[in-house]
Amino acid sequence: MGKKRVIVTERIADEGIALLKTALEVDYRDGISRDELLNIIEQYDALIVRSVTKVDEELISRGTRLKVVGRAGNGIDNIDVEVCTRYGVIVANTPDSNTISAAEQTISLLLSSVRNTAWANNVVKGGIWDRKPFRGMELYGKTVGVVGLGRIGSMVATRLKSFNMKVIAYDPYIADERFERFGAEKKTTLEELVKESDIITVHTPRNEETMHMINEEMFALAKDGVRVVNCARGGIIKEAALLKALESGKVASAGLDVFEKEPATDNPLFKFNNVVCTPHLGADTFEAQKRVGENIAEQVMKALKGDIVPNMVNLPSMMSEELDYLRPYILLAEKMGSFYYQLEKSAVSRVELTYSGPISMNETEILTVGFLKGLFKPVMDSKVNYVNARLVAEDRGIQVYEKKEDQSSKRYKNIITAKVFNHNHQLEISGTVSRGHDPLLVEINGYETETVLEGYVIMVENHDRPRVIGPFATALGDENVNIASMKVARKTRGEIAIMLINVDNHISDNVLEKLKDLDGIKERPRLLEF
Repeated sequence: MGKKRVIVTERIADEGIALLKTALEVDYRDGISRDELLNIIEQYDALIVRSVTKVDEELISRGTRLKVVGRAGNGIDNIDVEVCTRYGVIVANTPDSNTISAAEQTISLLLSSVRNTAWANNVVKGGIWDRKPFRGMELYGKTVGVVGLGRIGSMVATRLKSFNMKVIAYDPYIADERFERFGAEKKTTLEELVKESDIITVHTPRNEETMHMINEEMFALAKDGVRVVNCARGGIIKEAALLKALESGKVASAGLDVFEKEPATDNPLFKFNNVVCTPHLGADTFEAQKRVGENIAEQVMKALKGDIVPNMVNLPSMMSEELDYLRPYILLAEKMGSFYYQLEKSAVSRVELTYSGPISMNETEILTVGFLKGLFKPVMDSKVNYVNARLVAEDRGIQVYEKKEDQSSKRYKNIITAKVFNHNHQLEISGTVSRGHDPLLVEINGYETETVLEGYVIMVENHDRPRVIGPFATALGDENVNIASMKVARKTRGEIAIMLINVDNHISDNVLEKLKDLDGIKERPRLLEF
């Protein structure tokens, strides 16, 4: 039998190509046209792309031999992961290959901006020798605020400690132990960090929570002459707010590698001499690109051999009978995991998972990583998956415990119980799978229910008395929200009860605020999404 074949449609490091050739037949076609790729993709077992090649259903459906799509880099915006999963195609990327390079680029931008290096370089090369405009600032003894203490943020913190800087950090999804490990003083709010920082550097993914998190309000709180660096994602620092802060002198300098709109060719921030800009170079070093090429080659080769892929973005089709049996419980575990950060903002310190009933006779590791994947999904980008979820938990200092019981103590045959602890309290939930294989929440913090974890669910705490549930349901109807199902639970008559309501559509913050003001509603309802 001949070698399996891989086509590489965009530039990767020569070392990656050489590694692929040790086990596979390699067709290196950098810049191949869309039409030509569509016509020949059926000949290949693997496809390696970067950010240009569009991997969609049209391409995947023609790739009848495809087993794996490798993304030489982090983002997967050009890959339809859902389609790949449906066709049983593994998607793998290289999220950590550029970690060191991105951290070093952050330091480079910081030093260049606080010492006016780029500006001075341009002036000197223009024939003028005058040092007066370029007086800079020492890092020694200054306070740097690191927003996001993940892998890149923690590397930046470690490196800035060597400048004898005071490092403070804000990350509500990181355990206290990680702050201690990297010598960063924990700040419980972003506002607190901004007020104390001489320099602010951001290292978070871009999502609904982080978009424009450094905005007009934050700059108003900041010290006069604060300096900012963004080598993470464009838009975390709001560019319109930064523009005004630079014009007023509130911000003394900025170092920017990323922008809200890229390519950035006519950005108003470019007019400032005290702003250092680079064209998204965070991952663009010889070493990082070598790692990217070699890592994606290793992953593609492992996938084609049927081995575990370290950075698998999706969960591929699984043929064993055991995994077929566990599949609905994997989905249940993931949806249970997504509960916590939709209800809490405190960092998790410990997770305890108990598998009760016949399910405990199976290998439950996939359920545990499924729960962890769901746990991190609301607060992380696409880097978290079934393979790296345990490592993510370890990096965040979260202890994970498993327990198995032969019989369920509840009235359900199989039960998954999860206890999620932070430093103040815990969340305890239990779930099972219905006869129709739907994921069911059957208990939350002692309240018994049977709620399908699908779509949108409103969670409401209310006083257990007449004329509360009816007006609440009517108010939803008045807002054109259709109720699919409703479960009401209480522990003691006349005290606090809860409602869990499946609804057909998203509910705005304004509507939730209105619902909060209804008689008998204890606090603002939570809208959960599964």
